[in-house]
Amino acid sequence: MHLLGPSPFILMPSSILYERSLPHGPSVRIRRTSESGTTPVVAVLEVDRRAGTPRASVGTGFPPPLLTVEGTSEPDVMAQLEPYAKDDAVVARLLREKGLR
Repeated sequence: MHLLGPSPFILMPSSILYERSLPHGPSVRIRRTSESGTTPVVAVLEVDRRAGTPRASVGTGFPPPLLTVEGTSEPDVMAQLEPYAKDDAVVARLLREKGLR
């Protein structure tokens, strides 16, 4: 038996480069916003406050970016954003500055 068309089990490449949960539930992530394989690589730092709630699987779209950077590669944008993503105090400050908290 031969199947026609793409396999439903092939995973699409993820635009999420980094993700972790904050102690109170939301998810901090670094997400590539440029097309895979293109340069410059554009990525954002964002906090998904719906993570871990029933609304997380229902909603579409993305939370507003806290920071946006460009780099020559994914490791380059990760090096720029990861220190911010790993620091709870910095994430809280960025949320306040953007009026999201």
